Amino acid sequence: MEKLYEAEVTTLAGRNGHTKSSDGLLDLDVRIPKEMGGDGGATNPEQLFAAAWSACFGTSVTVAAGIEKVKIGEVLVTAKIGILHDNGNFDLGAHLLVKINDADYDTAKKLVEVANSICSYSKATKGNIKAIYEVATN
Repeated sequence: MEKLYEAEVTTLAGRNGHTKSSDGLLDLDVRIPKEMGGDGGATNPEQLFAAAWSACFGTSVTVAAGIEKVKIGEVLVTAKIGILHDNGNFDLGAHLLVKINDADYDTAKKLVEVANSICSYSKATKGNIKAIYEVATN
């Protein structure tokens, strides 16, 4: 398989530290959220993961529309990534709300199914975390 792109990011001091990409475009503090006993006040890995997955999934919906040969409007994906705790174990959970404008519900649902098979984040997490995909149209 040919590598098209590789991101390089280094984080100092984990969840209460600083993260920076090798090209300098990402350069920010990370903090444990207040809800988990931290100070908050900065982004956290779950927010970064939600941003990455929602961006990838939105593009995948657009690609799916091309594959299915349907015209759609704007695609808005809201990803919620949660930290789950059970008996000392920590896991991730995900809820993606996918709103596709100018598409009927059945078409939007089909596009989300196709996008789920295209999106690299969806494929990487399949079977590893509980993910819920919710479909909405205008």
